[in-house]
Amino acid sequence: MKVLLGISNRHVHLTEEDYKALFNDAPLEKVKDLVQPGEFASNQKVSIKTEKSTINNVRLLGPLRKYSQVEISKTDSFTLGIKPPVRNSGDLENAEKITIVGPYGEVTKNCCIIATRHLHINKEDRIKYNLEGVEKVKVKIESEKSTIFEDVYIKENPNYVLELHLDTDDGNGSLAKTGDEVEIIKY
Repeated sequence: MKVLLGISNRHVHLTEEDYKALFNDAPLEKVKDLVQPGEFASNQKVSIKTEKSTINNVRLLGPLRKYSQVEISKTDSFTLGIKPPVRNSGDLENAEKITIVGPYGEVTKNCCIIATRHLHINKEDRIKYNLEGVEKVKVKIESEKSTIFEDVYIKENPNYVLELHLDTDDGNGSLAKTGDEVEIIKY
């Protein structure tokens, strides 16, 4: 089964409360839609900082959520001097403390993770590709540095469009890019 790949750079999701603390009453401005319906890259950017370092111009994704979350790569974690856990989105158990800085304020909380590799899928595609009851798959990327990634979690939602998400470290390590077609392999 072939699916399209999306490489996910560092980004931030915010609650309405945290958004207001950082951006006051400025509206959340959409720059472009993402592949997943209703999700978008906003015009707003923040800085993320720790005691060791700061990374500027980190994109805020919309819409606003019920939890704030900072997703970075392992490479970013070296720059920031932290050790965030690898987690599914929304699982902030043992997340690292990080400060998110906007034009009107800052918010510090334990919300920094490295996102797991994951496959977005809806129920119809899950049935179509015989993935019912399957929690994880492998992914084969063919390139000059062909790679097979294991432990790719399946995230099902009725609104999802079939798409694989990897972070920049995984993408760069396999010489893959957004829009590449990759192969899903069942365990």
